[in-house]
Amino acid sequence: MSYDHILLPSGVASSVDEIDAYLAAQEGLTESAPIAEIAAELNARNAELPADDSFLSVEPVGGPSGDTLYVPSPYDAIGFVRNLLFDLATPRGYAVYDPQLSWLIDPADHIPINVTHGGAGEFPYLTEELAHHWVAGLAAPNPYLIVEQGEQRYIQTYRDAGGPYTLEYRDGAPDRHFGTTLDDPAQVARIIWDWANGKPATTDGVAWTRVEL
Repeated sequence: MSYDHILLPSGVASSVDEIDAYLAAQEGLTESAPIAEIAAELNARNAELPADDSFLSVEPVGGPSGDTLYVPSPYDAIGFVRNLLFDLATPRGYAVYDPQLSWLIDPADHIPINVTHGGAGEFPYLTEELAHHWVAGLAAPNPYLIVEQGEQRYIQTYRDAGGPYTLEYRDGAPDRHFGTTLDDPAQVARIIWDWANGKPATTDGVAWTRVEL
């Protein structure tokens, strides 16, 4: 079995139905120049590896799919492929769609920042839509999200069983580590997004307490 990622232009769709419609409309069309470049780079990098280390399930990728690109990979290469796609696709203005999770990771209005999603791994940017989508969807067995601006500057949340969110931020040192508990995922996501934009977490009117580690 393979794990699929699909590239499509940023902004052309926002829902699963719109994505499916766009992908269907692109079938059979000559691939665009940026997609051809990305496909060629993926194929070249994969060809450099021994067959047992291939990160593509289908070789080569690319073909008549217009301004989209299907990239199937073995399950043990999911993280590597996703990071490679971000490196190649984001500068060219392409979103990464994960059909298994129904996640559209669109770089429109993104902030370059390190994000760790407990259930899906690492991501190189955050958007307001992703913040809300990811926080609301946190679930066992790894229901946490971490957004980092540096080794000692981060904000993180953990969703407890039953719904409440433990939200913490560290502002440069262990003695600047504070936490709170909130029930509303939209409020948690808003605080995380504002913090990623440089606003203090304390501006939302939440009562924070010092966390002793």
